[in-house]
Amino acid sequence: MNRAESPAGTAPRHAQFLDSLAAFTQQHRVGHWSGTFADFMAQVLPQAPLLLARNSHQYVWDMLRRTGDADAPGRLFADQLFGIDDAIARVADYFKAAASGSEVGRRLLLLLGPPSGGKSTLVILLKRGLEEYSYTDDGALYAIAGCPLHESPLHLVPHTLRGQLRDSYGVEVRGELCPYCRAGLEQHYAGDFLRMPVERVYLSEAGRSGIGTYAPHDPTTADLADLVGSVDLSKVAEYGDEGDPRAWSWSGAVYAASRGVLEMIEILKVKREFLYLLLTLTQENNVKVSRFPLIYLDETILAHTNLAEFRKFLQESENEALLDRMVIVQVPYTLDYREEARIYRKLILSAAPAFRQVHLDPHVLHAAAVFAILSRLREGEDKDAELVKKVRIHAGEEVEGVNQAESRRLREREQAPDEGLSGVSPRFVINALSNAIIQSEQNSLSTMDLLLALKDGIESDARIEPKRKRRWVDFLVLTRKDFYNRWVKEDVHKALFVSFAQEAQELLAKYLDEVEAMLDNRQVKDPITSEERRPDERFLRAVEEKIHISDSGKQSFRQEVVRKAMGAFKRGERFGLGSHALLNDAVQQYLFEQRRDVLRLVSSAKRPDDEVRSKISAVEQRLVDEYGYDGHSAREALNYVTTLLAQE
Repeated sequence: MNRAESPAGTAPRHAQFLDSLAAFTQQHRVGHWSGTFADFMAQVLPQAPLLLARNSHQYVWDMLRRTGDADAPGRLFADQLFGIDDAIARVADYFKAAASGSEVGRRLLLLLGPPSGGKSTLVILLKRGLEEYSYTDDGALYAIAGCPLHESPLHLVPHTLRGQLRDSYGVEVRGELCPYCRAGLEQHYAGDFLRMPVERVYLSEAGRSGIGTYAPHDPTTADLADLVGSVDLSKVAEYGDEGDPRAWSWSGAVYAASRGVLEMIEILKVKREFLYLLLTLTQENNVKVSRFPLIYLDETILAHTNLAEFRKFLQESENEALLDRMVIVQVPYTLDYREEARIYRKLILSAAPAFRQVHLDPHVLHAAAVFAILSRLREGEDKDAELVKKVRIHAGEEVEGVNQAESRRLREREQAPDEGLSGVSPRFVINALSNAIIQSEQNSLSTMDLLLALKDGIESDARIEPKRKRRWVDFLVLTRKDFYNRWVKEDVHKALFVSFAQEAQELLAKYLDEVEAMLDNRQVKDPITSEERRPDERFLRAVEEKIHISDSGKQSFRQEVVRKAMGAFKRGERFGLGSHALLNDAVQQYLFEQRRDVLRLVSSAKRPDDEVRSKISAVEQRLVDEYGYDGHSAREALNYVTTLLAQE
């Protein structure tokens, strides 16, 4: 993160924000409607009967489609959840299937995963999306005015007329009037349902309208009344009967969630009778409380829990029937370090301004993410090399000996069932990052500062067993050696050249010319002397050895390069540095070898003269201007690379 921008230009941004506030309030004021049920049937229903008769699953699915498209819903999550696209797709598939009327709609959706994996955020974003959707024309919802369940006005249509309603409007009505509205209909309107008041309603978690949330507490004191309400003793004296719906407290979470979603936090921590009530609600769309007949409720239950609670739940055989009524979606940690780094960036941006103003060198978040991913992978026989390979494959990088199609298959096939379900959480990394920022005296943080902070966090955490501590510290070393060293050397390599891209492209073109001549068994024309000569095998091997291409493997590597070059030519594309990742690395390292003198001067000159200082300063400035460093982290990177050079 770079320092916050200067105050210049903040006035226009302030004005834009005020305009946004005004537009928001205007948008949320329009669209209110109220009238009788007769007015609703005459004025509102004919405009969009299918939309107004949707159940909760259909409503959520339409909201998701509105934020994406029919094939890929979910832009709702794009800026908040990273690396869990598969889990999001499975959640969308659940709503798509449930909206179609399949049996899936009679199942409770359970999100299962490790802590800080995104389960709660996914549900929160769904709830926010529903709130906003209810303010749109397509998301308009109407309810019987004053109903504690905000139930559909279509429940007022008598059963004997619902067939005619279906024939006239093409909609099917399910459900019965709640006891509260039935009593009101008889007492205030003498059964004349056409006079019942109807109004447009908006989903709101804070307003307990269409969105409910239940969080478990002490099981010994938990009461079903938290979900379904209880007798309100203060009103019994007023109405004289505990069975009067007006003497009942309709504050339960299932009533708040009617027409929308009910979030059950850590659902497996609740009593079993809670689960049976929720699963019956999901299966049959009703709940039974004393003194009243079955109460119809249309809502989607979104639950989430952690792995420890789920494993305990599995051990009890009597829970098998409950599991059969759940659709379980695993929400693992991401295994793509680039996506993991986006999580950290989001968390930093939401932190205090003092944190956001500390400069992070360009590899801080990626290095932290690589360490986290390493801790989440199952180790193979060739431990470190295999883990490094997996990390790169999961990030979509090219790996020697693995083409893109095979890499895609490996990502899908090699992931073990438990990969991504344990290991370092984003919270652990952010805690270490926060500590490093607090201790920073330069208002700047380097990757090495972060790795040391992670090491301190591991060693000081009493929850981590000693064996795991040692392995996680090994992962920090692996992160530094196999990832950070490569990244920082690449930055310094590029900064050593005034025109790196041009020189690298020229070298790439030369390599390609030599390879084509070698494979075609023809002469190469020297650009300086114009004389023809044999292809320069020494030059080719000097480039290839930088990426450890063996002598026995050089032929197949060269053929692959030529195939890619020909493919680019046929598509009308330029074969450039980004066309072949391994060859790109080789070119960079080869060019670096030609400019090692500057770095050797840095490492050897205790008192550099003006010329050396000028060269050092130029490299540092390019690191700042072009590669995301600040002055402090650029000097740290340059010193670090010179140390590596001295060790080679």
